[in-house]
Amino acid sequence: KIFAKIISKRRTPKVIEQYKRIGGRSPINVHTEKQRNLLEESLRSSNINADVLIAMRYWKPLTAETVNFTEQNNYDKIILLPLYPHFSSVTTGSSLNEWRRHYKNDKSKVIEINNFHDHPKYINAINKRIDEALEEFPENQRDKVELLFSAHSVPQSLIDRGDPYQAQVLESIRLIMELRNNSENHHISFQSKVGPVKWLKPSTEEKIKELGNSGVTNLLVIPISFVSDHIETLYELDIKYRNIAEHSGIVNYKVTTGLNDSSEFISQLHDLVVRELNNE
Repeated sequence: KIFAKIISKRRTPKVIEQYKRIGGRSPINVHTEKQRNLLEESLRSSNINADVLIAMRYWKPLTAETVNFTEQNNYDKIILLPLYPHFSSVTTGSSLNEWRRHYKNDKSKVIEINNFHDHPKYINAINKRIDEALEEFPENQRDKVELLFSAHSVPQSLIDRGDPYQAQVLESIRLIMELRNNSENHHISFQSKVGPVKWLKPSTEEKIKELGNSGVTNLLVIPISFVSDHIETLYELDIKYRNIAEHSGIVNYKVTTGLNDSSEFISQLHDLVVRELNNE
């Protein structure tokens, strides 16, 4: 805890400055509310009378608040849908554990969705974002663009203990590139590590330097493990690493837009909910 407080104290001024660079605040709450609203509309248009609620770990509405709301309203079923495509015990697992910690009602009502890394509509949604971003490159350079899939890093020790996160990330990338007929060179890296423990490699920063130094001049970065734009895409990838890319010789550097309110992504969330309802 003391170590965590030291890291937090040192990081706070940097994080404040980073938020200033992306407009003063993270847009993740706005994107999440849009996703909530669109999913609810989609379900109700299919005659599914469902309320879609938000539960967050570190910001309002906190998980405890949403649990309290569900208990007061006595829902017939509760489907937990963490917005992490790939399961890890420190992301999806942690979020589900937080719910279990607070929820004291009938647990048979609760259905948990663990991941959607290989859902065809998730794969299609990412693929569309890649196509959209490629259109932003000079036309005479598009066939020279290389793809870098950047996933949030986790400690290597988690993977060594059997956490499926890395394997699921790799499977998502395999399916995306299969859909694209493997038409571009592609690479994978991991970002946002904090602290001295061993994390998944290569880091996104080092991979960008390596690609630039090897002669790559056109690079498209795809934040594969994030469904909404926030500080790690808008600042870390699009500002901080852009500067590194330019200093490494990369002339055209772009980052795909997050899935955010993508119709394909919302349709995928709809399908996940309907699948669980039909399984009952």
